[in-house]
Amino acid sequence: MHGAAKSSVVVALLVVLAAASTESPDPAYVQSFEKWKAEQTADLKQNWLSLAGLFWLKPGANTFGSDAGNAIVFPKGPAHAGEFDLSGKDVTVKLLPEARATISGKPVTDARLDPDTSEHPTYVEMGSLRFHVIVRDQRVGIRLLDKDSDTARNFKGMMFYPLNMTYRVMGTWVAADGKKTIAVPNVLGDVTQEPAPGFVIFKLNGEELKLAALGGDAKSGLFIVFNDLTAKTDTYPGGRFLDTEPVVDGHVVLDFNRAYNPPCAVTPYATCPLAPKENRLAVAIPAGEKFDKAAHAHH
Repeated sequence: MHGAAKSSVVVALLVVLAAASTESPDPAYVQSFEKWKAEQTADLKQNWLSLAGLFWLKPGANTFGSDAGNAIVFPKGPAHAGEFDLSGKDVTVKLLPEARATISGKPVTDARLDPDTSEHPTYVEMGSLRFHVIVRDQRVGIRLLDKDSDTARNFKGMMFYPLNMTYRVMGTWVAADGKKTIAVPNVLGDVTQEPAPGFVIFKLNGEELKLAALGGDAKSGLFIVFNDLTAKTDTYPGGRFLDTEPVVDGHVVLDFNRAYNPPCAVTPYATCPLAPKENRLAVAIPAGEKFDKAAHAHH
């Protein structure tokens, strides 16, 4: 037998075996999943794995640079870069000449920094470092990114359970009246009351379950944070994220093969929402992204 013929027989056999135990996905599904996974990985590398710090500001002046004497110590870059001034929730930056900093490619010595909660956050570039202001409830901080990050370069890739069509289910969308809120905890220990768009009722292995949406909308797709019994062993304990496609005629597909970890699973510098108590399922969902507990034991 030629290599190609032999491998096709092996593949056919594997498909038969897979079909016997679980529904196996068709090639178009696998292709769209791989494309989605590649986009998720690129986003992780660009926006999260390259994070190099998160520093909460105190009112008034906060000096920064790589020298240990600064109020905010950057992992690299000039010893004394300048200072951040926090007044209320407004941040201005004063930069020393040795910082050689730019905003939108133009050299800068001082500037008001628009936060990530605004329409157009201000990004300051300094060598391979880039930073901007984030606002989280009452906290105001500086998020630092290193475009030359070892963490991003050494990333082994996202790990998933085998694709299993049993965990792609159709649910019924029940919109909320706009008055209900959900208490959403985050990794900082804050709990915020978020408006609840509604919830999805669905069946998994014969059991009726329900998940509240925390964001998004019926037109463009819902955003859900949930956890399940696999969190004890194989998945991220704080919960996983799930984005759905738009709701159609009151129904929405939940594809748990595309459940993915929050950025907190790969960086200590993210401020992720965790699964609210409404979304802690008493069943195991062995689908979607896994989490290597052993590799993260030192965090």
